[in-house]
Amino acid sequence: MADQPTRLDELKSRYETMIGFTPPKIAKRLELGMRVDPDLVSALEDWRIAALTPGALDQKTVQLMSFAILLVQTSEAATNHAKAAIKAGATLDELHASAAIAALFRGVAAFNLAGEILSGLFPETDPEIAR
Repeated sequence: MADQPTRLDELKSRYETMIGFTPPKIAKRLELGMRVDPDLVSALEDWRIAALTPGALDQKTVQLMSFAILLVQTSEAATNHAKAAIKAGATLDELHASAAIAALFRGVAAFNLAGEILSGLFPETDPEIAR
């Protein structure tokens, strides 16, 4: 097994590459997990990165899908995947369209969460100007 501090830094760097930072909740989970059960945490994180970097899909598509799936679950983690989608080149229109698909399957709760997330990530977008 790799040196735990080195492995912890490597795991955190995956989030930094994908999102631009390691979210605080994830950092705490990684730090605790690497102390308690580093093999399990490493295996889960390896699975996560494998699922989020498929050869058949580009990162923008993966992150738009992840954003929509997490909206359906009304998970606050949708914010991280919206940020990753933006980092991968997604536009507000693409994120909003993904939110509309999520709303189809979850209802208004998903669309409300999307509105909260996207208005925070795109504060310069005034709905009155966009019309």
